[in-house]
Amino acid sequence: MPSVLAKVRLLVAALWAGSLWAVGYLVAPTLFATLSDRVLAGSIAGSMFHSMAMLSLGCALAMVLLLWRATPDWTAQRRRTVLALVAGMALCTVVSHFGLQPMMAELKAAAGPGGVMESAAKGRFGMLHGISSVIYLVQSVLAGWLLLKQ
Repeated sequence: MPSVLAKVRLLVAALWAGSLWAVGYLVAPTLFATLSDRVLAGSIAGSMFHSMAMLSLGCALAMVLLLWRATPDWTAQRRRTVLALVAGMALCTVVSHFGLQPMMAELKAAAGPGGVMESAAKGRFGMLHGISSVIYLVQSVLAGWLLLKQ
């Protein structure tokens, strides 16, 4: 029978994966499909992605602690694999949230009231958004793998 900490580890992994998938592939697209004001939709989505980034970092920390304390019966290889998945997911968050998002925010702030999609920075913003989306997809795939490894 799995220990309580093993169950907590599974719950943390499920929370992390499920929230990534819900925010990125359900909530954000729904905002843009529902709201006629794309600037408002982007602002709300940005807020949600910020919350998601903070949750991701918290889940990464919790997973590392749980891997250290709640995997005595695991092989060293399995522990390293799961730790690499957690590190990869955390790296995706750090690169996207602390690297790309500030650049995107700067472009939005400089764009003025019409929004970045009506400005000269539209192409650069689109490129950064595309890179961010690919990183999010990679993180989402890693999340599925993390769940399977539990």
